[in-house]
Amino acid sequence: MPRPQLKKRLGQHHLRQGSLCQPLIEFLEPAGSKVVEIGPGGGVLTAELLAAGGKVLAWEVDSEWAFALRQQPPTHDAAVAVGDAMGIAWERLPIGTLVAGNLPYQVSTALVGRLLPWWRTVPRACFLVQWEVAERLRATPGDSAFGALSVLTAARAEVTVLSRVARGSFHPPPKVDGAFVGLALKAPPLPESEMGAFTDTVRSAFAQRRKMLRNSLGAKWGRAAAGNAIEATGLGAKCRAEEVSLTQFLALHDALRSTSGEVDVGRG
Repeated sequence: MPRPQLKKRLGQHHLRQGSLCQPLIEFLEPAGSKVVEIGPGGGVLTAELLAAGGKVLAWEVDSEWAFALRQQPPTHDAAVAVGDAMGIAWERLPIGTLVAGNLPYQVSTALVGRLLPWWRTVPRACFLVQWEVAERLRATPGDSAFGALSVLTAARAEVTVLSRVARGSFHPPPKVDGAFVGLALKAPPLPESEMGAFTDTVRSAFAQRRKMLRNSLGAKWGRAAAGNAIEATGLGAKCRAEEVSLTQFLALHDALRSTSGEVDVGRG
């Protein structure tokens, strides 16, 4: 049976060799665990997860590739679902579920953001992403790749770039290298009820990243309130978002809420 064609609109670049997945396998330790695999494609990673003892639910948006994967030798430890991974009901999965996948560039950051709040269900996840995305996920203040994604990911996970994957390791080869990135999910530093507001603060700070914080935050909170909060946090008057750590953002968020008169719900 001929294999389906790869679809550029879905960002499909399949790994050529399963041996390249070893960093992911070592990080996830899938033996005996349920693993949700996003974007299995031709099943290269699927085979490695099964060989390592994982019980795989492969989630494929492309019905043609899902059908092809189902035609491979059957195993009771593998199942294939057809659907958009953005619609996965994480709350229905058993505690201890692991997540893996080769993520297309256009959905990688959105998928990571959707997964991170489910730290009670998913202890570890590992993805193959474009190198640029890996840099953004692990970036720290002062790095050129540091942004809202870096801060919000650090609030919910310990990030480890496990290995770089050369573009020639994919079919067809993309224009850039990839990287395996491991995420050890954790409880956020604020109650879940407050994380939405904190997310808005961080995104507001980076909305105009070349502007000073008092200007970028002033668009949401007002310049006076932003200036007072920055001063109360001990940040310099000319400070920019790209210089502010997670800990400082948390303090800044508290100060902004205090200066605006919002009720403090406390840390969790």
